[in-house]
Amino acid sequence: MKHLRHLAVRFIKSLSRKLPSNADLAEVAAILMTAELQLWQQLPPMDQRHSIVVMRRFLERRPGAQPSEARAALLHDIGKIEANLGVVGRVFATLIGRHGERFVAYHDHELIGSELLKDIGSDLITRQLVAGSKDSQFAGALQDLRDADNI
Repeated sequence: MKHLRHLAVRFIKSLSRKLPSNADLAEVAAILMTAELQLWQQLPPMDQRHSIVVMRRFLERRPGAQPSEARAALLHDIGKIEANLGVVGRVFATLIGRHGERFVAYHDHELIGSELLKDIGSDLITRQLVAGSKDSQFAGALQDLRDADNI
């Protein structure tokens, strides 16, 4: 039931096309490296706003976070740009599962995002957290990121 509530709230929030505020954009620009910021700017506004909320929640849970960890919180859904699905497409991808190239890309967004970040020179910690690494050295930060993303 909690998972359905989470999805319903995300769906309703995703309907807005509102852009992040200038203050939000300045905060993001202060955290991300130039190439990461350029990639982040390719996200639709709903994902940009979501990533900012997740990053702030992550930093509340992990006040001593490394800059790489904060970048991962902002970039955790970056692989979704490859799927190029709108709100309705994402609903269908969630309901139907891994059928079709774009739905598979949507479900594999963590690994795709990690590869995109590798291609632009992001650091290992950022890439591993975005990928959802099972490596024990990232376990605490990854759990805090997952908790922050559970909006």
